[in-house]
Amino acid sequence: MNFDRIDEIAASVLDGYLVKKDLVRTFSRQFPVPTYVVEFMLGRYCASTNEDEIQEGIEIVQKQLKSKTVKAGEQELFKARAREQGEVRIIDIINARLDEKSDSYVATLPSLQLKDIRISPELVSEHERILTGGFYAEVSLAYDATIAQENRGRPFGIESIRAIQLSQKNVLDVLADARKEFTTKDWKDFLLRSIGIEPSGLNDRAKDAFFLRMVPFVERNYNLVELGPRGTGKSHLFQQVSPYAHLVSGGKATVAKMFVDNNSGRRGLVCQYDVVCFDEISGISFDKKDGINIMKGYMESGEFSRGKESIRADGSIVMVGNFDVDVEHQQRIGHLLGPLPPEMRDDTALMDRIHAYLPGWDVPKIGKEILTDHFGLVSDFLSECMSQLRLQSRLSAIQGRVHFGGALSGRDTNAVNKTVSGLLKLLYPGDESEIPDEDIEWSVRLAMESRRRVKEQQKRIGAAEFRNTHFSYIMGTEGIEKYVSTPELQSENSIGIDPLEPGQVWTISPGGFDEHPGLFRIEATEGPGNGVKILNKPVPAAFKESVSYAEQNLYSKSKLLVGDKDPRSHEFALQLRAFDSAKNGAKIGIGVLIALCTAMLKKSVRGGLIVVGEVNLGGSIDIVHNPVTLVEIAVEKGATSILMPVSCRRQLFDLSDEMATKIDIQFYLDSRDALIKSIIE
Repeated sequence: MNFDRIDEIAASVLDGYLVKKDLVRTFSRQFPVPTYVVEFMLGRYCASTNEDEIQEGIEIVQKQLKSKTVKAGEQELFKARAREQGEVRIIDIINARLDEKSDSYVATLPSLQLKDIRISPELVSEHERILTGGFYAEVSLAYDATIAQENRGRPFGIESIRAIQLSQKNVLDVLADARKEFTTKDWKDFLLRSIGIEPSGLNDRAKDAFFLRMVPFVERNYNLVELGPRGTGKSHLFQQVSPYAHLVSGGKATVAKMFVDNNSGRRGLVCQYDVVCFDEISGISFDKKDGINIMKGYMESGEFSRGKESIRADGSIVMVGNFDVDVEHQQRIGHLLGPLPPEMRDDTALMDRIHAYLPGWDVPKIGKEILTDHFGLVSDFLSECMSQLRLQSRLSAIQGRVHFGGALSGRDTNAVNKTVSGLLKLLYPGDESEIPDEDIEWSVRLAMESRRRVKEQQKRIGAAEFRNTHFSYIMGTEGIEKYVSTPELQSENSIGIDPLEPGQVWTISPGGFDEHPGLFRIEATEGPGNGVKILNKPVPAAFKESVSYAEQNLYSKSKLLVGDKDPRSHEFALQLRAFDSAKNGAKIGIGVLIALCTAMLKKSVRGGLIVVGEVNLGGSIDIVHNPVTLVEIAVEKGATSILMPVSCRRQLFDLSDEMATKIDIQFYLDSRDALIKSIIE
C-alpha cells in the first residue's frame, strides 16, 4: 500500500506504538480474543513501513495466536498438554480473587473453564487489576501431579503473567510530544484511523460523531446516548478497542453487578471500568425497582450508597440502541429517546442527566470502504492514554474565552463543559498546549448541539421548564452571539425556529408582473469603510432598488435606528439567497434595512420570524398588494411569526381561520418599529 503524509509523520514520532489497521482485520475474526489483543501483538512485531519486515512479523503473530489461543472445544487438549509437558502458555483474560477459607489467592482462566488456579501473592500484588475484572495476558500455566493427588488439591498454577496492556506511566507524554508534529486536521484524521476508521470518505458530521463516541473514554462520569440505524458500529469501540470499557448486552442489569453487592461489599462495573456501555438499550431492565433511581443518582453525582456508606466511582455510562424507523418518522410518532426502555423513555429527570445525545443517523454503515488500511495507534496505547486523560480537565482553556447564552441551565452548562473538555483533551493531549479559538468554537458548537438534542426531547414530552432551547455562545468579550441548532429539527424547505446570526433576515418578496412571490434570506456583514456592496452576480435590478432605498433610510434615520453608531463609516456586504423560483428580490427594503442595522448592532433577529415590506426614499412604507398569499407562504415555510406593515391589517380578513391559527401575525408602523419588533429582546 502507499503510505501518505500522516503515516510518515506517525512513523517518525510514534515508532513502536503503531499498527497497520488492515492487518488487525486479517486476524481479529480468526482467534477468540478482542481486537486490542491482536493489535498489541501486531504492534510488537509488525510496526514497520518495510513490507518484508511486516510479512515476517505477520507469520510470527499467526504462529503465536494459533498456538496460544484456546478455541471452542480445545479446553481439554490444552489441559492435557499442561499435564504432559508440565507447562503450557496461553493468551486469555485472567482474573483472581481471595479464597478466605484457604487464605490464598485463586485465579480464573475462562477459556479453559478453570476457576481454582493457584497464583502467588507476589503476582497478584504486581498486577492489581487482576482483582478488579482482570485483563488479557500471556499466561504460563503449570501442572503439578503431586498436588493433584491431594484432597481438594489445585494442580494448576500460574507461573508467570505478561500483561497484554501497557503499564508504562509516561504514555501521555509520548502522545503529547507526537501531537506537536501534526496539524489539527491531520491529528483528527490520525485519531480516527487509530479506531479503525478511514476519514477521507467521511463528511464533517460523521467525523464529529466518531469524536463524540470517544469522549466517555477521556471524561469521568460522562453520560452519553447514541441511537440510530443498525450496522453503524455503535458498540465496537466499547467492546473491541479498549480493555477499560465493558459492554452490557440486552437483558437484566443487576444492581449488584452494576454498582455494589450489598452482601459481599464487592464493587460493581462502574468502579472497575472507565466506561460501561449498555448495548441494545431497549432490552435492558434492572432486577430491582430502585435500579433506575440508583442509576439516576449515580449519573448526577457519581455516587451511590451501600447502607450508610457512600461510594464514589468515575465510570462513564453509555447507552446505545437502534431506531426501527428513520429519524423523521421517529419524530412524528414520538421523540428521539423513544427506543429507551419503558421506565426510562419518558423520564425527564433521567434525560436531564444525559450530557450528550450522539446522532447515530450521521454515522455511515460500517463497510470496507470506511475501514482504514493505514497506520493508527495500537489500541492498548491509545486506551491507556485515554484513561490517563480522565484525570485532567481542559476547562481552564475556555475560561474568559467563551460565554454561554442565558438559555443554558446549570445542568446544561455542566453537560456542555464536560463535552468541551473531553473533545479538547482528544485534540490536545498535552495539558500545556495552546488551543486556538477555532478548535474551541468547534468543540463548543458540537457540545451544545448534542446537549440541545436532549432538551428538545424533554420539550416534546411537554415539560414546561425545558421550553427555551435556543442555545447560544459568544466568543471573547466583543464577539457576536451565535446560536446552535440541531439539524434534524429543520427540513430543507423550512426556515427553522432558531435565531439567525446578526445581519441575517428571512423575508418574502411579494413578486411582480413577471414573477411569483418567494422566500429569501438576506445576509449582511459589516466592516470598516463605507457604502453597500452587493455580492450577487449579476445583481437583480429589483433587489438593487430595494437596497438603495434601505441604504438611504439608514443614513437619514441613523439616530433613530442605530443610535450613536455612524453607518457612513461602515462598509456593508449584502447577499440575497433565493429559496424558491423567484430570483429578483423585489420590494424587500424593510428586510434589507433590518439586516444592515442588526449587522451594525451585532444583534440577532428572532427565530422563526419573516419580515415583509418595502420602504421608499422618503421613509414611508409601501402597501403590500397580496398579504394573504405572503402569510400562506410563511406558514408553508415553517415560520412561527410574520411582521407586516399595519396597512395589511384590513386585507387579512380574507385569511382562512386555519391559517390564522398557525402563525403569529404582527404589524409595524415604520422602519424603527419594525427593527424593534424583529430583534431578540
